[in-house]
Amino acid sequence: MPNITLPDGKKLSFKNKVTGLEVAEKISKSLSKQALIMSVNGELKDLSFSIQKDSSVKIITNKDKEGLDVIRHDAAHIMAMAVQELFPGTQVTIGPVIENGFYYDFVRKEPFTSDDLKKIEKKMSEIIDRDVKTKREVWERNKAIAHFKKIGEKYKAEIIESIPENEELSVYHHGDTWHDLCRGPHLDSSKKIGKAFKLTKVSGAYWRGDSNNEMLQRIYGTCWSSKKELDDYLHRLEEAEKRDHRKLGKEMDLFHFREESPGSVFWHEKGWNLFQRLIEYMRLKQRLAGYREINTPELLDKSLWEKSGHWEKFGELMFTSETPDEKTFAIKPMNCPGCVQVFNQGLKSYRDLPLKLSEFGKVHRYEPSGALHGLLRVRAFTQDDAHIFCTEEQITEECITVTNLILDIYKDLGFKKVFLKYSDRPEKRVGNDSIWDKSEKALLAAIKKTKLDYTTNKGEGAFYGPKIEFVLRDAIGRDWQCGTLQVDLNLPERLGAKFVDKDGTKKTPVMLHRALFGSLERFIGILIENYAGKLPFWLSPVQAVVLPIAEEHNQYAKKIFEELFKEGIKCEVDLRNQKINYKIREHSLAKVPLLLICGKKEISDKSITLRRLGSEKQETVKFAKLTKDLKILNNLPVK
Repeated sequence: MPNITLPDGKKLSFKNKVTGLEVAEKISKSLSKQALIMSVNGELKDLSFSIQKDSSVKIITNKDKEGLDVIRHDAAHIMAMAVQELFPGTQVTIGPVIENGFYYDFVRKEPFTSDDLKKIEKKMSEIIDRDVKTKREVWERNKAIAHFKKIGEKYKAEIIESIPENEELSVYHHGDTWHDLCRGPHLDSSKKIGKAFKLTKVSGAYWRGDSNNEMLQRIYGTCWSSKKELDDYLHRLEEAEKRDHRKLGKEMDLFHFREESPGSVFWHEKGWNLFQRLIEYMRLKQRLAGYREINTPELLDKSLWEKSGHWEKFGELMFTSETPDEKTFAIKPMNCPGCVQVFNQGLKSYRDLPLKLSEFGKVHRYEPSGALHGLLRVRAFTQDDAHIFCTEEQITEECITVTNLILDIYKDLGFKKVFLKYSDRPEKRVGNDSIWDKSEKALLAAIKKTKLDYTTNKGEGAFYGPKIEFVLRDAIGRDWQCGTLQVDLNLPERLGAKFVDKDGTKKTPVMLHRALFGSLERFIGILIENYAGKLPFWLSPVQAVVLPIAEEHNQYAKKIFEELFKEGIKCEVDLRNQKINYKIREHSLAKVPLLLICGKKEISDKSITLRRLGSEKQETVKFAKLTKDLKILNNLPVK
């Protein structure tokens, strides 16, 4: 006679064991129609699962994240089912849910084509319309291995062989014949998937992610609770393709990559202008906030990394070099140990704290070739790092100050929607609980002071302290994790950092790790995509191009260029023997904010005709007024 406790505290009693569907029906008929799966004492289960003892139960619908995940999981199964109906002999391997959708890896001699994806989508719709029922069975291990080998699914057999012997093996049947090894849970019928899905692309993937194994074919799909959500997502994909920073970087002549140095950026003049302008902005913000800028070596002896603990936890991602005297050096993957060495020079007093040391430090980390992605995932990048050395009593105030600085910077750069992720102490950690208590309290106080939404990642803090991650949302609704703030209870002690306290004793400072952009390279990629290349005037690598209508206007055009250049405006003059409309199209494609057109009339009036990016309208203004206005627009947005 199980008693069922619902999320609102209400209790339902049943005389005998009960399924999730029966619980949903008891609550309401409408809920039973919307029910997808359920949570029983925190574990996700099929609606057909039999509850035999008192339990806490929540019915999951498509309004819940878990509901959307199970819809996507079923869509992956139905896709595999459709593939095997259309292309007999194709082997299935694994098909998990991923962000925004799902994928499934297949073994097939012939490559899948875009036409094949359309056929598979059509077949999936047919299977969904057939409303095939789902049934779960628990199989004995050896029986399962023998069965999948017999039907030619050697990859499934290999998966089973790798599963611990004490783990239950469940097989899900969709309809009478198709089945798959899966933990579940799943929908009770295919019709509940709906039609808000689309197969998006095919790519290669190594079996189990190992490049020594066979290459499989991976079909990706996206799936949503409604057609509107699907359409919105596909629109975002289309927008994202238009905004791809790699495409825009080429059109704007900002940077490129080469195989000779994978994951490293070759900055062109215009791209380097943008890079340096961001640093100029950040440098001013930090100077006003009391930071002292330093610079530390890129190459450090292995012994320092061993002492700091990075060699053990990060060694496989470091680039190393051995010298003729048999010493091993590592190119720094992070700036922290070098910064502590600067702090350690000279005796520090409590009066010196908080001491804020900033660094635009170039770091190198090994990333697999397949993971590299333009500016967003590189091996060599510049961190806008800073480390704040403070006392335990100063943690709260400094965390609030850093948080406000980060939010202020994002606002200056056009990001108004920011979310926070808070991670507290992990199971394995260093430092005593009293300092952890203070650190966590300080970070939470900083978060609450912002009045922003935040989520908690329980137990996901660094081993040396809790952390906040700053997530910003761009113009098309994508989220990017950029800034971080971490409280470090470990590294200063390991590297011997000390200060003289009020009582004359030497104590170890607390160290706050802080990054605002995170990686300048990555942040520039995000900026380009957020603005679709149409960067704010003060940040644009080329702010204006002077375009003479004909050759006889060249001298006036050069004079305008020279005057603007003297005033610090990043401008160019285009004296090529090309038609004016051709030049306008070319510079508009390169996302130049202002085109300054001059001809006979402008020369006589000492004026210039403006054409702004994205507009076909033109206006003529006096050149003196233009210069004054552009100087104001070019100011850094620092209050």
